[in-house]
Amino acid sequence: MSIIRKQDFIDSVADALQYISYYHPLDFVQALEKAYNKEQSQAAKDAIAQILINSRMSAEGHRPLCQDTGIVTCFVKIGMQVQWDSDLTVQEMVDEGVRRAYTDTHNPLRASIVADPAGRRINTKDNTPSVVHIEMVPGNQVEVALAAKGGGSENKAKMAMLNPSDDIAEWVLQTLPTMGAGWCPPGMLGIGIGGTAEKAAVLAKESLMDPVDIHELIERGAETTEEKLRLEIFEKANKLGIGAQGLGGLTTVVDIKVKSAPTHAASKPVVMIPNCAATRHVHFTLDGSGAAELTPPKLEDWPEVTWEVGENVRRVNLDTVTRDDIAQWKMGETVLLSGKLLTGRDAAHKRIQEMLANGEPLPVDFKDRFIYYVGPVDAIGEEAVGPAGPTTATRMDKFTDLMLEETGLIGMIGKAERGPATVESIKQHKAVYLMAVGGAAYLVAKAVKKARVVAFEDLGMEAIYEFEVEDMPVTVAVDSEGNNAHVTGPAIWKAKIEELDAKMKG
Repeated sequence: MSIIRKQDFIDSVADALQYISYYHPLDFVQALEKAYNKEQSQAAKDAIAQILINSRMSAEGHRPLCQDTGIVTCFVKIGMQVQWDSDLTVQEMVDEGVRRAYTDTHNPLRASIVADPAGRRINTKDNTPSVVHIEMVPGNQVEVALAAKGGGSENKAKMAMLNPSDDIAEWVLQTLPTMGAGWCPPGMLGIGIGGTAEKAAVLAKESLMDPVDIHELIERGAETTEEKLRLEIFEKANKLGIGAQGLGGLTTVVDIKVKSAPTHAASKPVVMIPNCAATRHVHFTLDGSGAAELTPPKLEDWPEVTWEVGENVRRVNLDTVTRDDIAQWKMGETVLLSGKLLTGRDAAHKRIQEMLANGEPLPVDFKDRFIYYVGPVDAIGEEAVGPAGPTTATRMDKFTDLMLEETGLIGMIGKAERGPATVESIKQHKAVYLMAVGGAAYLVAKAVKKARVVAFEDLGMEAIYEFEVEDMPVTVAVDSEGNNAHVTGPAIWKAKIEELDAKMKG
């Protein structure tokens, strides 16, 4: 019998969450390196380069890989011979570990959890509560698998109750293009099959805890139904041409994970959950001898990747840029932004909408300005701001026409695609949408030289900031004529991949 002390468990959870906030799993880094070396799409190659550079910077600086430090999911397998020395439940101990990790002054993590989700959506301030799954197993140890899952990828989860005769791979391939780029590809897809609806979802999430090993599977060959399905979906998903950040390219997924459970004869529940480019998970075991010890990876194991802007880059002064200037920008162009820009995301946009509806004056002037969809991590030391990568722009689509029509806004910066109506609004108002790389938050934050809250301070990380940036790299995703990189890029690369396949077979 093992006795697990409360303090050892809490310390292990807190340490693990700090660890995964800045250390990518090395198997994922190596998978991205393979994708980078293979990639032929320049836009996708540049995006993967920024993700890899950001990964190394985070590992060196012990700062978050992504500004969205996630909702914590914890799988706890408790041996039947384990005894607890604790006055707290497992849920309470996990939450205490989360609280300590997310409020650590050396590396504060962004608090993203809101209570009363159907109503007031008030931030809990410490990222609790977490989601805990408990299973009793044989033995005298406690096994913990811990993940911090970003909202952009979690929001793209898909579920279907298929007919028993339906093809799972076909459903995945039909569904994947509808998910857009908000999950920050390239990443992994976790697929849960069977059981009941909620069981399939848990299986999908748990599968994402496994290491990247698809290339080993390709080499030895598939033996089980799950392995055959993994290989089929991996090959066909990458032929869709979606590519890194949805800009078109050879690698959309770096691995496919599948877990299944027996199900009702009339049912085939299937859940697909993507993991983003900020994949964060870790495993540890407690046996009563003390807290878990996590060994830091070696920095020399990261690839030596560099990224330089091309000669044709456009440098822009945000303090003087006009609508006539942005009319010259073309889809796919790299732009370096300098000057002052505003930030804002869901809660701020909703409040602006309410103020305009009530005839109230806005606290900031958006005329001829750019807004960056971001909720940054708190700064430490000499930082102007903590990691500050883009959030999914698609969520702001419902507010875009209002912002362009009534506030005089001329540009937006985020990640992922915009919907057809929003693209049309951008075209109508001769505005632009620029894309920063999701999964490169620490790298992006280095371009921010000053930051101050200018409105809605009570919203925490969702307040409106004014950033002063220098050479912040972005890509023109939708230009003022409505040309859309997230439509054009994948279409071009899907056709190119088909062409390459035809040549190989020929």
